[in-house]
Amino acid sequence: MPIVSTDEEIREILSRFRRIAVVGFSDNPGRPSHGVATFLQRQGYDIWPVNPRLAGEIVLGRRVCAALRELPEVPEIVDVFRRSECVWEVAEQAIAVGAQVLWTQLGVRDDAAAQRASAVGLAVVQERCPAIEIPRLRIGLAGPVPFL
Repeated sequence: MPIVSTDEEIREILSRFRRIAVVGFSDNPGRPSHGVATFLQRQGYDIWPVNPRLAGEIVLGRRVCAALRELPEVPEIVDVFRRSECVWEVAEQAIAVGAQVLWTQLGVRDDAAAQRASAVGLAVVQERCPAIEIPRLRIGLAGPVPFL
């Protein structure tokens, strides 16, 4: 799979895949990861929060898992809300569990991890936010973006 760069590719990913693991999820409603997860859930995506500090808690109606391998189903998209230096580890976990897409948020980039994930078949989106891309590309909106 390629490193994704076009609107058509992003539209295809966000239209096709519905299960999203949010790695670096925060239970604080003021944090971007919480706002994005809430928005995605309202759009009908199946959200799985991942954060070892919150493991076992129920947030947004889901049990927070410590790692991708603990999720009850394979995420299609792994959305990374961690620092750039953490992306390699998350990419390796995404590969190990069989995810289809590695997605990093605005300001989060690791070209080596992107190349690694792409080389084994994952589509890779870097430095983009699905909660921005969905309204921008007009993908099945079901309400306003809560933090934009």
